[in-house]
Amino acid sequence: MEEFLTAHFWLAVGQIILIDILLGGDNAVVIALACRQLPAQQRTKGILWGTAGAIVLRVILIAFALTLLQVPFLKLVGAALLVWIGIKLLVPEDEDAHGNIQASDKLWGAVKTVIVADLVMSVDNVIAIAGAAQGAGEQHQMALVVFGLLVSIPIIVWGSQLVLKLMDRFPFIITLGGMLLGWIAGTMAHTDPGVVDYLPQGKVWNYGFGIAGALLVLAAGKFMQRGQPPSEAS
Repeated sequence: MEEFLTAHFWLAVGQIILIDILLGGDNAVVIALACRQLPAQQRTKGILWGTAGAIVLRVILIAFALTLLQVPFLKLVGAALLVWIGIKLLVPEDEDAHGNIQASDKLWGAVKTVIVADLVMSVDNVIAIAGAAQGAGEQHQMALVVFGLLVSIPIIVWGSQLVLKLMDRFPFIITLGGMLLGWIAGTMAHTDPGVVDYLPQGKVWNYGFGIAGALLVLAAGKFMQRGQPPSEAS
């Protein structure tokens, strides 16, 4: 139990919850769109069953990701993907991206839509959460992944609108989230089994790589924002 009282564990839990809030807004939209044609008395069931199925699949995917991250050079690939995801978080996207989500008037049809759509959209969440879990030590990675996901479920399902409004009102929240993904990418790359023997090790160096990753995402995101028309840039 003492392992669950360490600062590393709760820092990783906090990172997982923040990642799910930042990257889970789309999932809340998918849930709403998929269940919009259900009878009123079945919508709650559709939301709950669809979310539960999506979370179970995500936990399985993350378990595989945690194992794969032990393969040499795959952490570098994951780090590169996280940097790109962090940059995309800072650059506004097309608001009509979910226009092709098909609603269903049958409970299990809606549940299937939620699960499949969430699975397709969860690559960024899986990589980011697996990277955050790496910082807590091997002994309880899956425990904190499950705990972090369970805590974030009500935030995503019931608090998503509040979170989205806060992000609109305080854009720096999104910026900090993108930099967090860059931080995780930097620390992940630093501990890749394929390069660990060639890089200086220690917490200070690990933090240094994390800071470098965060600044890289911030700089690239700001640069890409400048290249957008004024109406699209945030």
